[in-house]
Amino acid sequence: MSKSKFELLAVIRLRGSVDQPAGILHALDLLNLNRPNHACVIPNDGTHNGMLQKLKDVVTWGEIDKKTLTELIKKRGRIQGNKKITAKFLKEHKFETVNEFIGAVFEGKADMRRIDGVKPLFRLHPPRKGFKSVKTPVTKGGDLGYRGVEINALLERMM
Repeated sequence: MSKSKFELLAVIRLRGSVDQPAGILHALDLLNLNRPNHACVIPNDGTHNGMLQKLKDVVTWGEIDKKTLTELIKKRGRIQGNKKITAKFLKEHKFETVNEFIGAVFEGKADMRRIDGVKPLFRLHPPRKGFKSVKTPVTKGGDLGYRGVEINALLERMM
């Protein structure tokens, strides 16, 4: 299976805002992650990687695959008015079908944050079977920080 050059990162906020420094809260605001269990999809570039390193004690992130992105957009993607993303709405924004929109987002041709009316975040449930620990990093058996492709399993449990 060939891997796309353009990778997307899924970022999930795990911790609240109590006792967080202003810089952390500002970075979370820039990613539209204003509550725990909210997720967003961002490009894997230097700007966002620096921001994620700053947020490593508050969020978890990793590379999202196309199957999980498809499920995430179809189940939890919303437009203004808390309505699901529909083909009728997307036709107004030059996409024929929902699958065409998902493909464009995955390949980097479209950005959910730049399309008027599409909410740039996904509101998720807490994961089935719970978290291991939201106070320790993945490297020490917790849930915070970079987790690579394992983010897909966590997103499946949270949808």
